[in-house]
Amino acid sequence: MQATTAFSTNPIPGKYWQWRGHNVYYVQAGKPQPQRPPLLLVHGFGASTDHWRKNIAELCNDFEVWAIDLLGFGRSAKPKLEYGGNLWRDQLYDFITQVIGQKAVLAGNSLGGYASLCVAAQRSDAVPGLVLLNSAGPFSEKQPTAEPEALQAQIEPPQQQPEPLQKLLGDVAKWIFQQPLAQFLLFQYVRQKRIIRQTLEKVYLDKSAITDQLVEEIYRPACDRGAFDVFSSVFRTPQGEKVDILLKQLTCPLLLLWGEADPWMQARERSQKFRQYYPELTEHFLRAGHCPHDEVPDQVNSLLRDWVCSVVMS
Repeated sequence: MQATTAFSTNPIPGKYWQWRGHNVYYVQAGKPQPQRPPLLLVHGFGASTDHWRKNIAELCNDFEVWAIDLLGFGRSAKPKLEYGGNLWRDQLYDFITQVIGQKAVLAGNSLGGYASLCVAAQRSDAVPGLVLLNSAGPFSEKQPTAEPEALQAQIEPPQQQPEPLQKLLGDVAKWIFQQPLAQFLLFQYVRQKRIIRQTLEKVYLDKSAITDQLVEEIYRPACDRGAFDVFSSVFRTPQGEKVDILLKQLTCPLLLLWGEADPWMQARERSQKFRQYYPELTEHFLRAGHCPHDEVPDQVNSLLRDWVCSVVMS
């Protein structure tokens, strides 16, 4: 029988860093390793540093590990800004250079993967290696982008319609969700604990990983002042740089970890796109959903550790 690791459910104490006048929350574990780069873990939409607890607890035995709440999420401030790849790219880059103080391997899930890719591609001096776990972000052609679109799809399920009518309905739905009242009602709906749990049940393959604690960790920041402004900004703000453009700018080693049961990201199809623009990458497909680091942390931790030690440090 394969042994599994018992992971602590206790929150990891963190600190705050002032960035552009706003409080940014982060956690740090493990000691600096002279021969190994530190790791910086970046969560997805609606998540936080809490989502990496199972990874930090194990990886800190081999690396100095950092995790950060992107501005607008978790315990970080939620000011009224235009949220997008450029903002989070600058936040992560400044955190690496000002707080960590040396190059760091970035590992990001979903939206955090897209933000991490922006840093690695456009601020390459700070990132010796990049790990993407079911990474979001648009390609130049129409591709799955991020969880907000998936949430919209859950509320307005696709139906079999003639193509012109389907396009018209899609345009109407997009216009509706750009209206402030519709955004507010949608926000009130999706932040309910029962809806959070239902959403997780759709994107997690291992339902036992969906605990009351996980639901609470996603629900709590959604009640913070400014949370609605962050949510509505996702609909207002133009999409950032396309993933294929970023991949053409990327020069560091790239590891892709796919939870192949993810209904939001067509992993096998999306993988081909990444390989088309960055063929020298390494990738693994795991029996998991949208958040493989939380569902199969033992596998993710092992693959990440081995890759950093054999590829990034070689």
